Parts: sequence; C-alpha cells; structure tokens
Amino acid sequence: MLKIFADRLKQAFFAVKKIIGHRKITFFILSYTGSAVKQITLSRRLLGTISACFTVFVILSAFVSYDYYTIKTTFNKQKLESKIANQKDEIVTQRRQIQKFSNEINTLKSTLVELNNFEKKIRIIANIEKPAEDDSLFGVGGSNTEDLDSQAPSAENQNGLMREMHSRTRQLTLASINQKSGLESLYNELVRQRNLLSSTPSIRPATGWISSRFGYRKSPFTGLREFHKGLDIANREGTPIIATGDGTITFAGSKGFLGKLVVINHGHGMITRYAHLQKILVKRKENVKRGDTIGYMGNSGRGTGPHVHYEVLLNGIPVNPKKYILN
Repeated sequence: MLKIFADRLKQAFFAVKKIIGHRKITFFILSYTGSAVKQITLSRRLLGTISACFTVFVILSAFVSYDYYTIKTTFNKQKLESKIANQKDEIVTQRRQIQKFSNEINTLKSTLVELNNFEKKIRIIANIEKPAEDDSLFGVGGSNTEDLDSQAPSAENQNGLMREMHSRTRQLTLASINQKSGLESLYNELVRQRNLLSSTPSIRPATGWISSRFGYRKSPFTGLREFHKGLDIANREGTPIIATGDGTITFAGSKGFLGKLVVINHGHGMITRYAHLQKILVKRKENVKRGDTIGYMGNSGRGTGPHVHYEVLLNGIPVNPKKYILN
C-alpha cells in the first residue's frame, strides 16, 4: 500500500514540474474600491512546489480517509462478530443449565415418589393408616406428574420448559410439605406404638414353675371354688422378681393377705401386681424398665410356700397374664 502511494506521488510531482518549467508567472489583483492594482510574481518552480504539496496533501488525505474507513469497518465487524459469538455461547450455556435444572427437578420428583412409597410400605407393615388429608402427594387424587422433557432445542420450546419448570417447582414444594406431614404423623404413631409395646407386660416376672393358673380353682385354704385373679409362679426364696414392662411404681408396701406388694402402672390402661415378696427394692413414683429387678420372691402374707402372685389388669379388669407372656 505505501509503495503504491509513493510511486503515484512521485509521478504527480514530476508531471507538475514538467508543465511549469523554470519560467515565472505574474498574478494581478484588482479591486472594486478603486485602489491600486497589486502584482504578485511567483517563479514557476515555487508554484510547482506548492501545487505538488497540495496534490500530495490531497492524495495523502484520501489514503488516510480510506484506511480509517477500512479499519473502522473491519473493527466494527469483528466487534459485532465477537459479540454475536459470545451471545451464542451464553445461550448454549443457559440451555445446558436449564436442561440440568429440569433433570434435577425430575430426580427430586422421583425421590419424593420413592420416599412416599417407602412410607406406605412402613404403614402397611406397622398397620398404621395414613390420614385422609395427607393421602395426596402431588395434589388431588395423589397422581404423579410426568417427567419434564429437557430436550428443547427451539426458543419456543425452551420458554415453555421454563414455565413448566416454575410450575413444577411449586408442585414439588407442596409435595415436600405433604411428605413431611406424612412422615411426622408416621413417626409419632411409631413412637406411640413403641411406647405401647415397651409398656405392655410381655415376659415372665420370675423363673420357676406355675403352681396355680388364672381362673376358677379350689381354694387351698377353704377348699371352696374361687376365682384366681392371677398366676402363681413358685421357686426358692430370694429368686429375683422383675418388671414385665416399662412403667411407674404406684404402690410398694404390705397389703393384707397379699403380703409385700408392688404395683406398676404401665399406661394405656394396663397395671401389673406382684404379691408375696420377701423384699421390695423399689419405691413409689419410681420409673422402671422391663427386666428391672423390683424385689425378691418370698412367702409374705397368706401363702403355702415361696411364690409370686402375678396379676395383669386391663382397665381395672383382671385378664389372663399368660396372654402377655412371650418368653
């Protein structure tokens, strides 16, 4: 570019010099005001130099203007292309993020469904019914929504996916609240059942053999038919007597024919009584666990030998203790 410009400038300079030569040129300046005529004489060499400089200036300005326009156009084009490329990359990144988010929503929905199914299995095993108001996970009827289609290449499909994702997020929020409520009710019911199981008398109060069963029998003292309210287990004196379930001691002392007696309230309407003890190891209002030793076997009160008279009362009515002995 610069070489072509220099060659053209050199040709123009020699052309002007050839035309002008070495002669002088006189310019007369006239005035309409009546003043004297002014005369300016310039040599043709000087005039040629001025003309050559002017020509060089014009050509140089043209080349500079052209280069400036070319550079500006190229720069703006590159800048625009770079901006478009960045926007395309940003769009691709956003689409990937949207697809990733939609996949995460599908995964979360699947996790909630699996958790809800697992809760149902536990309720079936534990025989715990779910409250009617908590029976729906994703709305009325409890139907599960379909998975989101994350493959959305067009802009319209992408916008539709975004709207569906917002709607699905709200549904998952409500579903998680319902699931939390269901799990809390299940937990509370399991705790209640666990407390019931731990409080229910379910083991023998002492080792030994059964000397008298629950029900009608012939009295060993009067020989008459009488109703025996408990179970007699005989063994040596000093044999440990244990609590058959968790509960609170409501009585620990002597009581008539029953001799030294311990009474445990297990809650849920269940009470157990342990009579004819040799020694009592617990006190009233004391909490005991299943298997704790509460005293020793003896023959206090009215009896025919060392044994423990064991009673189970449900809502104040004596029931057969054998129904509650699992060991």
